[in-house]
Amino acid sequence: MELWDAYNSEMKVIEGMTLIRGEEALIPAGVYHLVCHILVEHVDGTYLLMQRDSRKSYPNMWEATAGGSALKGETAEDCARRELREETGIVSDRLTEINRFPWDPTHCVYVEYLCITDCDKACVKLQEGETIAYKWATAEEICRMSPEELLSERMREYIRSEHTDSK
Repeated sequence: MELWDAYNSEMKVIEGMTLIRGEEALIPAGVYHLVCHILVEHVDGTYLLMQRDSRKSYPNMWEATAGGSALKGETAEDCARRELREETGIVSDRLTEINRFPWDPTHCVYVEYLCITDCDKACVKLQEGETIAYKWATAEEICRMSPEELLSERMREYIRSEHTDSK
């Protein structure tokens, strides 16, 4: 059983309330659980894309993030580091927060990070049951991907804005 802290929309822990994975439909309005997403950019300017396992929702789609739910007692940064390590094998303390917002339809408060890394690009490890492939892609390649290929629309917009702003 995976336990989560309960948060309000300002990302403050609601003391005395614990949420349980799989029981999201029971989360009351105005209560959220913490989810972290990490966009990985190599120092050469390419971004890591991970292909979702065919048994997951949105099967075989590419994501521009690693990420998942924070465990009870875990900070957003701790969650981001753990998810990055579990889903990609990349270990990094160089995380920069790029966005944070509550999303009522999923009862999630999202914290999004950028990880800039100089790791060996062949060191990426897949997580059984989560991912089946990976690739490094340029900003232009990601911006050209269709919505049927790329699940991470917010990350595409972030990449587009960063790429446009740098010119």
